[in-house]
Amino acid sequence: MNSHVSAILLGVKDMERSKRFYMDGLGWKIKQDFKISVFFVPHGGSLVGFYGRDGLAESVGLSPDGNGSGFSGIVFNYVVRSEARVDEIIAEAEKAGAKILKPAAKEQWGGYGAAFADPDGYVWKLGYSAQGKDQPYAE
Repeated sequence: MNSHVSAILLGVKDMERSKRFYMDGLGWKIKQDFKISVFFVPHGGSLVGFYGRDGLAESVGLSPDGNGSGFSGIVFNYVVRSEARVDEIIAEAEKAGAKILKPAAKEQWGGYGAAFADPDGYVWKLGYSAQGKDQPYAE
């Protein structure tokens, strides 16, 4: 796994309110709006996006309320170019001592992914989709 973040996903409670804040208030422009997630045009850094808090927590195998789960609402997203690479990285993470939150498997949205927490509890979501293999932020 390379030392970069493909996307920073912020778990939000109200997608429309958050979109208005960042678009109307701060002038951000939407790159892609998938309804369950929104990504903004990057300006030389990592892709930043929103995902419904409940769905984001579920996608990494945690409870959205944070009670006992430690879910902060922030997930570091790491996009790769193959299912095999997801499998390799989740195995590397487990060997290194990560807590596997969600084993590698087909995702509800059609992709393939996994999730783990590092020793300090920071959550990493690994993902692959056929669409993502040509994305500049994918490893």
